[in-house]
Amino acid sequence: MIPVHNSTTPGAADEAGLADESERSPCVVGLVPVVFYSTLLCLGLPVNILTAIALSRLAIKTKKSSYCYLLALTTSDILTQVFIVFVGFILQTAILHREVPNAFIHTVSILEFAANHASIWITVVLTLDRYVALCHPLQYRMLSYPERTRKVVATVFIVAFVTGIPFYWWSDVWRDFNPPSTLDKILKWVHCFTIYFIPCTIFLIINSVIIWKLKRKKDSSGQRLRLGKTTAILLAITTVFAVLWAPRTFVIIYHMYVSSVNKDWKAHLAMDIANMLALLNTAFNFFLYCFVSKRFRAMVREVLGSRKSYNSSSGKTSNCGSFSESTLKPLHLPDATAL
Repeated sequence: MIPVHNSTTPGAADEAGLADESERSPCVVGLVPVVFYSTLLCLGLPVNILTAIALSRLAIKTKKSSYCYLLALTTSDILTQVFIVFVGFILQTAILHREVPNAFIHTVSILEFAANHASIWITVVLTLDRYVALCHPLQYRMLSYPERTRKVVATVFIVAFVTGIPFYWWSDVWRDFNPPSTLDKILKWVHCFTIYFIPCTIFLIINSVIIWKLKRKKDSSGQRLRLGKTTAILLAITTVFAVLWAPRTFVIIYHMYVSSVNKDWKAHLAMDIANMLALLNTAFNFFLYCFVSKRFRAMVREVLGSRKSYNSSSGKTSNCGSFSESTLKPLHLPDATAL
């Protein structure tokens, strides 16, 4: 999925000839992608690991399925950064200069697409989970519990890996000078629908229903509309995803039917920028969680050691412990009291 710049593909001239070599579009951004992806990996990977630790503790303490889904989303973001940013770009492009067997490159492509599919479709499952929680609360109590959530997450990861296998034959837009073949077009259209069009349609429909339900509840009760923390995080995640992944999706379609990145420096530049924006999404969720959720911020401080325990913060007890403390105590009657 990460493009390999024309300046770092010494074997392409053997296939396209010296004439094609001289006609290649220049890499306008230069070393910017190398600096960007290196920074993204050095900063984004530790942040995602910190997020995973905090979410795992919240999932254990609260037993909420939403934290399990957010933990799975963070895990898939970590895998995306490892396979796409580190192995796909930094290792192959900046260090090895593509001097690796083709079988290894195509195998890494499977892992890249699998991690990418898992990240997106975990967000879809989280969206469905929030819809059921808000619109069908009684059914939600029966459908959502930790064991089922873990099974759903495992199923999504397995399906993501299976759907990544066909992309073993994904063509490299930076090395192929010929127009896309029928197989290339099929894979690219499947990719666009799988990672953007279908998920965004689901996000748009379900988020619209959620907002409509909340507004309807406000109109009937006359109270101020209050958005839940998890729902606010969900709306932020899906909005950021739709914005950051839109350029890459449309650049891929443009590349198929209008211009090749090998001949047009504008398409070359657009593909570079689109890929950087899309992968920026893998390091953005931590800041969304911190901005929206006070509970998540408190857990992050606890993980970093700046506070002793989340439950004992500010001298207040958590909701989980309030019931046990308010349980009725045995009634002590004075001696010789007639019953």
